[in-house]
Amino acid sequence: MKKIKFTTTQIILLSFLIVILIGSILLALPISTADGTSVPYIDALFTATTSTCVTGLVTLPTFSTWSVFGQIVILVLIQVGGLGVITIMTGIMLLLNRKLGLGDRLLIQDAFNLNTMSGLAKFVKNVLFGTLIIEGIGAVLYMLVFVPEFGAEGIWISVFNSVSAFCNAGIDIIAENSLCNYATNPLINIVTSALVILGGLGYIVWWDVLRVLRSRSAKNRKIFRHLTLHSKIAIAVTAGLLLTGTILIFVLEYDNPLTIGKMDFFDKLQVSFFQSVTTRTAGFASLAQENLTDAAAAVSVILMLIGGSPVGTAGGMKTVTVAVLICSAFATVRNKNSTAVFGRRISDESVKKAVAVVVLFLTICVSSAVLLLATNNASVIDAVYETVSATATVGLSRNFTATLNTFGKLIIIVTMYFGRIGPISLAVALGRKNESQNVISEPTEDISIG
Repeated sequence: MKKIKFTTTQIILLSFLIVILIGSILLALPISTADGTSVPYIDALFTATTSTCVTGLVTLPTFSTWSVFGQIVILVLIQVGGLGVITIMTGIMLLLNRKLGLGDRLLIQDAFNLNTMSGLAKFVKNVLFGTLIIEGIGAVLYMLVFVPEFGAEGIWISVFNSVSAFCNAGIDIIAENSLCNYATNPLINIVTSALVILGGLGYIVWWDVLRVLRSRSAKNRKIFRHLTLHSKIAIAVTAGLLLTGTILIFVLEYDNPLTIGKMDFFDKLQVSFFQSVTTRTAGFASLAQENLTDAAAAVSVILMLIGGSPVGTAGGMKTVTVAVLICSAFATVRNKNSTAVFGRRISDESVKKAVAVVVLFLTICVSSAVLLLATNNASVIDAVYETVSATATVGLSRNFTATLNTFGKLIIIVTMYFGRIGPISLAVALGRKNESQNVISEPTEDISIG
């Protein structure tokens, strides 16, 4: 009997699917609900998918539907989905003092889309340890607000919120309206934003910044100059998007009485900043998304599509991907033969990958939106907002998720799954050189573009 051999890509895709199925079975049990009655399996599957894919769209209120057991299952799914099944399994192997084989290293390399196989064990240890430290600090800071308000339950709420924020999941157990009750609370805004941004920047950027800090003298720390090109792009684009998003939301919503119109200047500013942060695939809402003006909703859609940075917990097309594509477009317009940024040339292979990722994301978004409009009674803006949020694993909704019919739920489930694993599988597939390239290539012919 011929033994079935899975590629690393297939293993990664199947690992997410298996975790989702196990999670859905556990959430379908009566013990998982607050009232002891089983929820429909489609809702259990939806919740397991949104948790594992760290999206945050929910068909049932998380804080009132699920028991403590159900919430623990959701939290584990978020943590596994944020870090990746391969990372968790590798961490367990290292804890048991097992050495990593070639197959294990290939899986780690592909799961994180790394360009090297050296130091992978140390990389995984640093990822797990760094995640634990940051989530722990976040939980302690949350307790300053939640423990006085909720008592001992505030400890669990703080831990849950910290993990969810760092993993960019956007699921909380506080209220049906997410963090709207804390829209003007500076501590909640700062802690949540910090966790989201750190998770979204990516682990590679963390280690690169620490490397520079350790190597440079205290008197002459020109940190940015000594970072790698990847880190420079990730940090610059992230900062630019956060600033631009804040300004646009602030201006477009300034007089909207349903959002920030009645707030004072400082509160308008911090709520606008939080909206800019949360659209970077975090999914926590401090504003009712359905109350946004159409212009602000369009800005939010763009921010959701771009998302966070590679090798982190965020989703979306990724900051580096979009930056490479834009730089390539400008290089073409300026009639340059190569794409360059920060004085460094970007390889043609990276440009091709960026194009492929963007095309994949837009294809998923458009297909899902059309299917959603065909099967559900929805406006175009609601359908687009929902599908972009699902594809980019954001979790923000214009109060539309709970109204989805069975077909709509299935569409969003599939969209969330492909949104989470699509970029990964694509990057892995393109990262392998085709060993059977034809010696004789097809003839070349020019066509008209634009």
